[in-house]
Amino acid sequence: MTILVTGVTAGIGLAIARRFIAAGHNVIGTGRRQARLDEIRAELGERFYPIQHDVADRSSYPDILNAIPEAFSSISVLVNNAGLALGIEKAQQANAEDWVSMIDTNITGLSLLTHTFLPGMVERNRGHIINIGSVAGKYPYPGGNVYGASKAFVKQFSQNLRADLIGTDIRVTNVEPGLIGGTEFTTIRLKGDEQEAKKRYENVKALSAEDIAETVYWIATLPEHINVNAIEIMPVRQSFSALNIHRKPA
Repeated sequence: MTILVTGVTAGIGLAIARRFIAAGHNVIGTGRRQARLDEIRAELGERFYPIQHDVADRSSYPDILNAIPEAFSSISVLVNNAGLALGIEKAQQANAEDWVSMIDTNITGLSLLTHTFLPGMVERNRGHIINIGSVAGKYPYPGGNVYGASKAFVKQFSQNLRADLIGTDIRVTNVEPGLIGGTEFTTIRLKGDEQEAKKRYENVKALSAEDIAETVYWIATLPEHINVNAIEIMPVRQSFSALNIHRKPA
C-alpha cells in the first residue's frame, strides 16, 4: 500500500510512518519542517517520500498532487493526522488567533486534503481515509472550546463521508485518542512551556504515539469488507469526569 500521512515530522504521524514502512509499505509524509523531513527520509529510506506542506495553506492544494511521483501516486490510505490545540484558557479569555489557527488546521486543512485525494480513490474504487480525531470531540472540558469543537467536526465529517461513499469500497474511520504522552502536542498547546507540559503526565501511564500507530495499522490492514467507523482509545488511568455543578454560597 501507499500511505499518505500529514503531520509526519513528530509524534503520531512519525510513529505511523515508521509502522507502515516497517511492514513493507510506501509512505508519503507531509509536514512544515523541511529539516525534519530530510532526517526522516535518511532514517526510513526510499520507501518514504517527503513533501513540505502546510495543511493550513489553502493556496497549496492545487500543487500537492503534482508533487507526488508516479511510483507513489495511487494513495491507498490517507491519514489526516496534522492537527493542534492552542491554549487552555476559557472561551471568554482565549486568543482569537489561536481559534483561527485551530480551525485552519483541524477543520479546513483536513477537509481540503480529503477533497484533494478522495476523487482518485473513488475512481480506483479503493482507499481508506483515517482521521485522527480526539475524545475532546465527544466530551467537553473547560478550556477545550474550539479545539473540542474542531474534533467534533472531524467526527461528524467522518460519518458524513461514510454516508456519501455508500456503494463504493472506500472506507472511513475516525480514531479518537485520549491522553497521549511523549509528543509535542501539549508543549505546543502551552506555547512552549515544557515544564508545565511535563506536569500533565506525571504519575500516569499515558498512551504513546506508537499505540495510536499500531491502532491505525490494524484498522488499515483489516479485510476490505470491514469498516471501523470510529474507535475511542484511552489509557486505563483516564476516565470520565462528573458533570460540573457550581453551587452559589447560601
